[in-house]
Amino acid sequence: MIQRIPPAGSVSGQITLPGDKSISHRYAMLASIAEGESRIRNYSTGADCHSTLNAMRALGVPVEQNGTEVTIGGRGLGGLRAPAADLDAGNSGSTIRMLSGILAAQPFTTRIGGDESLSRRPMARIIEPLSQMGASIAARDGRFPPLDIHGARLRPIDYTLPVPSAQVKTCVLFAGLYADGDTIVREPVRSRDHTEIALREFGADLRVQGKIITMAGRPTLTGRDLVVPADLSSAAFFIVAALLLPGSRLAIRGVGLNPTRSTLLDFLAGMGAGIRIVEVESRNGELSGELVVTASRVRGGVIETETTAALIDEIPVLAVLGAASDEGLIIRDAGELRIKETDRIATIAENLRRMGVRIDETPDGLAIPGRQRFHGAELDSFGDHRIAMAFAVAALCADGESSIQGAEAASVSFPEFFETLRQIAH
Repeated sequence: MIQRIPPAGSVSGQITLPGDKSISHRYAMLASIAEGESRIRNYSTGADCHSTLNAMRALGVPVEQNGTEVTIGGRGLGGLRAPAADLDAGNSGSTIRMLSGILAAQPFTTRIGGDESLSRRPMARIIEPLSQMGASIAARDGRFPPLDIHGARLRPIDYTLPVPSAQVKTCVLFAGLYADGDTIVREPVRSRDHTEIALREFGADLRVQGKIITMAGRPTLTGRDLVVPADLSSAAFFIVAALLLPGSRLAIRGVGLNPTRSTLLDFLAGMGAGIRIVEVESRNGELSGELVVTASRVRGGVIETETTAALIDEIPVLAVLGAASDEGLIIRDAGELRIKETDRIATIAENLRRMGVRIDETPDGLAIPGRQRFHGAELDSFGDHRIAMAFAVAALCADGESSIQGAEAASVSFPEFFETLRQIAH
């Protein structure tokens, strides 16, 4: 599908965004292995999170949907059933990586795969710890989906993550739910802690000391009523649009403000972005609030080391902001972007060049000079939802109409994205 996007003078109004993708995945999986019913409101509308729901249904879990409200009849730790066919994670790395931790403990064999893009994403980071815990996992070429997971009675593990990854941490902790004894995960850098919050909410015995997480195995998890805050990663696209277009003032309601995700807001504030946070509240252990964003001249900056790990999902749209900033943007230590839905370093560079923006690509990052203008161009999502949405924002700031080939990729995380963008663009 091709989306044609004319330039906009400003963005303004109030918007409410879909539920946080990361939290939705975790709530659905934990609700499925809890005792009793859970009700999840504002569940993500993205295709990835619906891949998780479909996988849980295939494992024998009752799942009902009414709009963005999902009701899940938990079957307890031992209640999942062998699926009748292969599980399909679609485009969702979160689904395959996190759910594999649960599948590794089942008394049956499961094959789980996904689409062409997911089939190119390496899984060695979860295969290694799950194998240490006692599961047997076969993969294409030893590291690519589909995965054949032969479940086993799992052993607890004391595991140090080789690189920061909330998905790998979650996989190990979910497997640890089934182990006898304490499972310990040591992080090199503190990653987003939605899993720790959700595990506590469902009743797990979990302790966090700095970058060390310790969890007791075989708890009784209990169904909960839960509300998912709006996705900060989705909000990032609208924040950048409002910062870049003169005269913009945009309010984004109910956005998740988890401190382990707040690096985005801290980084933007350091660039001089005009962002206020109002009406903060806490529900189910997760903070949320309203963001009020006004057009601002931003300085630019450097994303590296721990900041890169915290902003890895937002880098595509921050690259767009960097090109228009006063001082430009340097991105380092972002080799992880090479193995996302696309090689995001390459696809960011390609689309920016199509828009006439100067950019230098490095093995693990980008150097983007500031004070550049965007020209209308024929752009491509390359099948990547974050690339599609980031360059829709760039297109709003261009000097003529742009088109985005493969714009339907946005539906992976945010099916309503282009409709919401049209509502606020003037």
